[in-house]
This record gives sequence, C-alpha cells and structure tokens, in this order.
Amino acid sequence: MTVVRVNPAFSIGRVNALVLRYWYVLRSSWPRLVELAYWPTVQMIVWGFMTQFLAGQTDYIARAFGLLLSGVMLWDVLFRSQLGVSISFFEEMWSRNLGNLFVTPLRPFELTFAFCVMSLIRTLIGMVPATFLAILFFGFSVYSLGLSLAGFFVNLLVFGWAVGLAVSGLVLRHGLGAETLAWACMFALLPVAAVYYPVTVLPFWLQIVAWTMPPAYVFEGMRAILVDHQVRPDLMAAAFALNALYLGLGVATFLYCFKLARQRGLLLQQGE
Repeated sequence: MTVVRVNPAFSIGRVNALVLRYWYVLRSSWPRLVELAYWPTVQMIVWGFMTQFLAGQTDYIARAFGLLLSGVMLWDVLFRSQLGVSISFFEEMWSRNLGNLFVTPLRPFELTFAFCVMSLIRTLIGMVPATFLAILFFGFSVYSLGLSLAGFFVNLLVFGWAVGLAVSGLVLRHGLGAETLAWACMFALLPVAAVYYPVTVLPFWLQIVAWTMPPAYVFEGMRAILVDHQVRPDLMAAAFALNALYLGLGVATFLYCFKLARQRGLLLQQGE
C-alpha cells in the first residue's frame, strides 16, 4: 500500500527548524548578541546627553545649525576612514584572497599601508561632494574652519586608521562573525567623542575617558572656532600626540593578530 505524504502549504516544523538554525548562529557569536542591545543603548546615551545639554542653552540653540552640521561632517570623516580600512580588509577575506596575497613577497606592513591609502581615497570621495552640497543646499561651508580643518581632518583620519586596523586584526583572529565590530566599535566612541555637545556635559568619570580620545580634542577645537572664534593649538597638539600612540597600537594589534593567524593556518580558512 502506497502512503501519500501531503506537503502542507505552511509548516510550523519547517519554520521552527529555520528559527533554530538562526538562533544557533546568533547564540554562537557574541558580537551579534551584543549588537542587539548596542544600537538602542548608544542612541539613548548620545541623545540623552544632547537633550541634557540643550536644556536652558538658548544661545547655543541659535548657533546650533552650523555646529551640528560641522560635527556631522567631521564625524563622518572619522567613521569613513575607519570603514575604509576595515572594508578593504574584509573584501580580501570575503574573496578568500589573503592566502594568495601572502604567497607573494608582500609584507604585512605594506598591506596596512595600502589599507590606509585606500581609506584616504574612500573618505575624500565620500566627503568632498558632501561639503559642496552643504554650501549649495544650506549656505554653510565647513571650510570656514580655515586651516584648522586640515588638522581636524588628519587627526580624525589617523584615529580612524588606528581603530580600523585594530578591528581588522580582531576579525582576522576571531573570524567574520566579528565583522559587525567594524560598524559598532566607532559608534561606541560617539557618546564620549563630544561631537554634538561639550565634554563638560559628561559625568566626571566619562570626561576622563573622553580626554583619552583624540576626537574629543578635535570637536572641542571645532566648537572653539565656531563659538568663541578662537583657534586652540593646544587641543590640536594633544590630538596629534594621542594619535601617534593609537596608530602605533592599531598597527601592532593588526600585525600581532596576523602573526597568530599565519601560525594557526587561518589565512586560508577565511571567507564568507
């Protein structure tokens, strides 16, 4: 006797099997779990501090347009420079090309330098048109910051390189399950970077953290120009000094993780 099995149009069992599959993938990756709570928390903190600062700051609100627009564009320099390094590295991992690269005489330090060059190119392509569109649409020019803009740009670019190289090293070490760090890590710094409000708005213990980060000096310097019409070379110098330290740490992290990956044969096991 032939038994005819009916294939239902909708099966709870099939749905449950897929949900279990996705749940196991999620559960096995701590970056994915952290990311679920991460974005709402960061936005809550940033806009909480922003709202707290704007309460009673009527004079600041009157000038907020230029300050916020400058902050957004300079923040994007930082974000894009970090992504420029990370994405260039991820493209090699996604295409399983790292092994092919390193059967050539290519040295790891040369690879990091190439990533930084591509980061600069990507950042310029993304940001320069936006600055001219801001003039066209809103009548505001970030170039009103003068020569200080070049210093701000370089500081944010270099810090983005440092973070991007460190993230790339961690992804090389732990696999592509950690690639969400490329998007998440920079926004973790957003609340203490003082992009939209002064460092003094933060609780004292967070102020200490903020002053260990070059972006805080950059954005405080930006506000000093736009609000007080003062150039602060002390802030610029502090940002450059910290960036020298962070870039060294970023390069060292990437090279150390690369060494571990090569010893453990991970260069040929990476992919989508």
